[in-house]
Amino acid sequence: MDEAAILPQYKLFIRPIDLRELRRDIWIDDPIPAQLTIEGKRLDIDIAYRGSHIRDLAKKSYQVSFYKPKKFRGSKHIHLNAEFKDPSLIRNKLSFDFFAELGVLSPQSRHIFLNQNGKAEGVYLEIESVDENFLKRRNLPNGSIYYAVDGDANFSLMSDLDKETKKSLQLGYERIVGGPENDYFLHEFIFNINTLSKSEFEKEIQKYVDIDKYLRWVAGVIFTSNYDGFVHNYALYRNGESHLFEIIPWDYDATWGRDVNGKIMEPDYVPIDGFNTLTARILYVESFRKRYRLLLEGIMEQHFTVENMIPKVEKLTQLIRPFVSQDPYKKQDIDLFDRELSVITNYIEERRKYLYRKLAILD
Repeated sequence: MDEAAILPQYKLFIRPIDLRELRRDIWIDDPIPAQLTIEGKRLDIDIAYRGSHIRDLAKKSYQVSFYKPKKFRGSKHIHLNAEFKDPSLIRNKLSFDFFAELGVLSPQSRHIFLNQNGKAEGVYLEIESVDENFLKRRNLPNGSIYYAVDGDANFSLMSDLDKETKKSLQLGYERIVGGPENDYFLHEFIFNINTLSKSEFEKEIQKYVDIDKYLRWVAGVIFTSNYDGFVHNYALYRNGESHLFEIIPWDYDATWGRDVNGKIMEPDYVPIDGFNTLTARILYVESFRKRYRLLLEGIMEQHFTVENMIPKVEKLTQLIRPFVSQDPYKKQDIDLFDRELSVITNYIEERRKYLYRKLAILD
C-alpha cells in the first residue's frame, strides 16, 4: 500500500435506518450492510465499529468486511482507524513501517480520506488485516494466527487482569487462523515458557519461538515505547513449516512520545528490558541477552536516529496536512498537528539517551 501523491478518497454510504442501528449501541459488534466506493469501484460491505475504549470517541474507527465481491485487492477485511488520540495521525503507520524496517512481520497501511453519506469524516489510516490473506500476500507458509485480545496474553501462567492462576492456557488469545488442533501448540508454548528449568531453557525454547525475530520485535516495542506492547497489541503467528512462533505488532498509535490518551510520555517510561514472562526468561540467558544488546546498538546506529526517522515523519505529515485541515474532528487542532514533528524529534533524542544509559544492564 504505497502512499499516493494525494490521499485516496473513500466514500461510504449507509442507509439511515442502518446508521441508526449502528449508533444505537456502540459496544455491539454486529455489522450492518453498507456500500464503499474506493477510487471509483463500488463495493458491497459489512461494517462495524472496532476497538475498545476508542468506540466512545467522537471519531469512530471501523472494521470493513467485503461482501460483494468477497475480496478486494486480496483482502476479506480492512480496518479504518480514526487515530483520534494521536495529534499527528501518523504514529501507527510510522511504527508499522519501522517494524518492517527491522525485519518484523508488520501490517501494511496507508492514509485515506473518508466521506460518509456525502459528509467528510476526515483522515483515516487503512490497515491490512492480519489473517490468512496476510500470509498469502507474503508467500508465507500456512499456520495459525492468534490475536492477543487483552492483558492476559502475557506469556505467563498468572492472569495479568485478576492476578490469579489462569484457568486456561489460551486466556488472552483469540484464534483467527487455523483449526482447534492448533491450540495444543499454543498451550505447549505457554506451559514450557513457565516450566522449563534454567538449564533447559536456552536450548528448548528455540524449538518454539524464533529467537531472532522475537528479539527484533522486542526491540521495536522498546524503540517505539508501546507500553501495552508486551501483554497486548500483537498477533501470534506459528509458521506451519518451521513450527516456530513469531509476533506481529498491532495498535501502535500510543507511541513515539505520546501515551494512550495522547499525553506526552516520558522517554524512560518503557524499560529497556521490557516486561512479560517470555522476555524476562529470554533476557536471563546470557547468549540471548548479548544478541539483544548488539541488536539495540545496531538499530540505534542505523534506524532509530533523527536522521533516518524525521524525513519519514516529514513525508507523512506533508502528505496528510492538507486533508487534516478538512477533517471535521481535527481541523481545529492543526497547530497541535504542526508541532508534532518537534515532539517526535525530541522523543527520539531523549529515548536514545535513556537507552544508551541503560545498555549496561544487559551485560
